[in-house]
Amino acid sequence: MRPFIERLPKAELHVHLEGTLEPELSFELARKNGITLPFDTPEALVEAYDFHDLPSFLTIYYAGMSVLVDEDDFYRLTWDYLAKAASQNIVYAELFFDPQAHTARGVAFETVITGIRRAQQDAAQRLGVETQLILCFLRDMSAESAMEHLEMARPYLDWLVGVGLDSDEKDNPPTKFAAVFARAREMGLKLTMHCDVNQTDTLANIGQVLDDIGVDRIDHGVNSLQSDALWQEIARRRLGLTVCPVSNRFVVQSLTSAEIRDMLDKDMLVTINSDDPAYFRAYLNENFVALQEEGGFTADEIVTLVANGFEAAWLPDARKSEYRDLLDKAAAGRVDA
Repeated sequence: MRPFIERLPKAELHVHLEGTLEPELSFELARKNGITLPFDTPEALVEAYDFHDLPSFLTIYYAGMSVLVDEDDFYRLTWDYLAKAASQNIVYAELFFDPQAHTARGVAFETVITGIRRAQQDAAQRLGVETQLILCFLRDMSAESAMEHLEMARPYLDWLVGVGLDSDEKDNPPTKFAAVFARAREMGLKLTMHCDVNQTDTLANIGQVLDDIGVDRIDHGVNSLQSDALWQEIARRRLGLTVCPVSNRFVVQSLTSAEIRDMLDKDMLVTINSDDPAYFRAYLNENFVALQEEGGFTADEIVTLVANGFEAAWLPDARKSEYRDLLDKAAAGRVDA
């Protein structure tokens, strides 16, 4: 199954660029920018990745961003992920980035998005990886800050496909950002929001995402299975769910393989993604392999999960069909993507 998974062309719809910051690159950029890290080696930094819930992860996640300072840093961050993606036969990716986490440190919005954009363009030309960019708002910051950053993005709308909402979910319901997302919709952007696993008020938040915000996709969303009304509505709307098995294991001590199979059985549009692969030490192929080993998924089920990634992508139908044809050929062993 491992070589079968590795040869399939794949889409990744839930990956945070800041979460692809490998320890070695952290140390390289820290030296370049004269920043002292509280660890002596990359190995010591990895040993500090002791996550047991979302807040404990976010503490280290935001601290790690301090090494990202200039446009070239954001270029390198993005290029390194896309080179890794190409090596794993990821042919299409939708990338999250968190501008508020950088502007709060004095880094200009233009610096962040321009560095990312250059790497996207180079990866398309040199690696054959197609990408689109999603601006994520931090839900533990104010709605006013989110709106300010949406306006900062206005000159770069052609570089964005959508907006998202991430960070600490506790006491930060989707409706807090209703006006921001309504404006983003008016600006022609797609909408997604995180509904992380086993968070406080998670079912109420999923309901708000569906009824009050009207998202085009849901990030995570595993807890929707606890409500017949919620999962049936998600299935009816054919909304993509971007599930991240290895990151789930840090929260619920499981890759949620049983839940993912349940979603498949319910004909929900569940997709597999890596989330923050540098921190969870697993990129997309590793997520698929671990999931298959835990859940005993068949080759046909793996192909369905991969195909769902292309179906849930924010792409024209014709482009999705091209990717699906490529997937079918690779699954049949007729071509190596």
